[in-house]
Amino acid sequence: MTPEPAFDNLLRDLAPQVLGVLVRRFGDFDAAEDAVGEALLSAVTHWPRDGIPGNPRGWLIQTASRKLLDHIRSEQARRRREDLAAVQDSAIAQAEPSGRDDTLILLFMCCHPALTPASAIALTLRAVGGMTTTEIASAFLVPETTMAQRISRAKQRVKASGEPFQMPDSAQLPERLRSVLHVLYLIFNEGYAASAGENLHRTELSGEAIRLTRMVHRMLPGHGEVAGLLALMLLTDARRQARTGAGGTLIPLDEQDRTLWDRALIEEGTALINATIADGPIGEYQLQAAIAAVHARAEGYQDTDWPQILALYAVLDSMTGNPVVALNRAIAAAMVHGPAEGLRLLDALDERLAAHHRLDAVRAHFFEMAGDLEAAIRHYRAAAARTASAPEQHYLLAKAARLAANSVDAD
Repeated sequence: MTPEPAFDNLLRDLAPQVLGVLVRRFGDFDAAEDAVGEALLSAVTHWPRDGIPGNPRGWLIQTASRKLLDHIRSEQARRRREDLAAVQDSAIAQAEPSGRDDTLILLFMCCHPALTPASAIALTLRAVGGMTTTEIASAFLVPETTMAQRISRAKQRVKASGEPFQMPDSAQLPERLRSVLHVLYLIFNEGYAASAGENLHRTELSGEAIRLTRMVHRMLPGHGEVAGLLALMLLTDARRQARTGAGGTLIPLDEQDRTLWDRALIEEGTALINATIADGPIGEYQLQAAIAAVHARAEGYQDTDWPQILALYAVLDSMTGNPVVALNRAIAAAMVHGPAEGLRLLDALDERLAAHHRLDAVRAHFFEMAGDLEAAIRHYRAAAARTASAPEQHYLLAKAARLAANSVDAD
C-alpha cells in the first residue's frame, strides 16, 4: 500500500528526529540508520491498517530501538549484550520528552570531525535531508556510484574513529557550522528545484531546510552567514508560487506573475540581509541573498538591475570558484553586455559542467538571444536529454519546438 502524501510527509519529518535519538543513545550511526529504516517500514505496514498512534514519534523510537537491540543481541557477546539490553530496555520504558526535536542535534553531529567536509555533507543529506544517493550525487555534480562509495566510507570512518556523536563545543563550532550551512543550502536547493521526478518542487525539503535554518539563526543570532542563508532561502522561496503554471509547468523568471510572490517572505528576507551586510565581513550566502534581494526589488523583469547583479556575481565568483556561480555570472554578463559575452564566458565552463543540463540550457538561451535559432534548438534538446526533472524537460523541449515552428514560419 502506498502512503498518502500527508502520511508520507509525517514519516519524512520524523525520520531524522528518530535517527537523532538512536544515534545519541547507541552511538552507532550505521546500525541506527538501518533500525530507523526498519521502523519506518513497520509504520508503512501497520499504520494504514491500525491507524496512526497517538505519539507517532515515540512509536518509531521504541520500534527502532527494539530492532537495534535485536541486532545487538545477535551480534555481540553475551555479557555485553545483556548489560546493554538491560540499560536500553529501561531507557525505552521511560517517556521520551514530547516536543523534543533532535534533528538540529543530528545535523551538527553528522558534521563529524573524522570526516572531510564533503563526506560530512553527503552523510548529513542522507540522514537529515532524507535525500537519495542519486539526488546527492546530482547536487555535488558527481556520478551516483562515486557518491555511494563516499557515503559508505563516511559511515565506516565515523564508526572507526570511536568519537561520540555530540554537539560541538565552542572551539569546534566554526568548522562544523560551515558544513551545516552547506547541507542546509543543498537541502533547500533540492526542495526548490528538484533534480529528478515529476514535480518541480519538493516543499517538504525546502520547508525543513528553512525550519532548521531558523533554529540555527536563533542559536547564533549574530552570525552573518547564518542570517544570510536564511535570507537567501526566504527571498528565493517567495517566488515559488509563481514558478509553476497549470499542470506543474515551469514558468521562467522573465515570465512570472510577480503579484504571486510572497511579499511577507520578501520583507523578512530583505530585512535580514540589510541588517547582516552592515555588520561585518561578507560571505557567500550573504552575497547570494543580496542578489536575490535585487531580483525581489524589481517590479518587473525588465526593471532588474543587471549591472548590480553582475558586480555581485563577480565578487561571489572570485570568492568561491564555483562553476555554477560562474554560470550565473555568465547569465548576468549576457544581460548587461549581450549574448556574445555570455557565450564567451560559457566556453570556460565546458569541462567543469560538461554533464550538467544547465550549461546547455543557458547556451541555448544565449543563442536564442543572438538569433541563431538552429543552435538554440540543438542545445535546448541536449539540455532536455540531460535533465531528470520532468518539468524542466518539458519546458526545454517546448522551447525547442516553438523555435522550430518559428523557424519554419520564417522560411
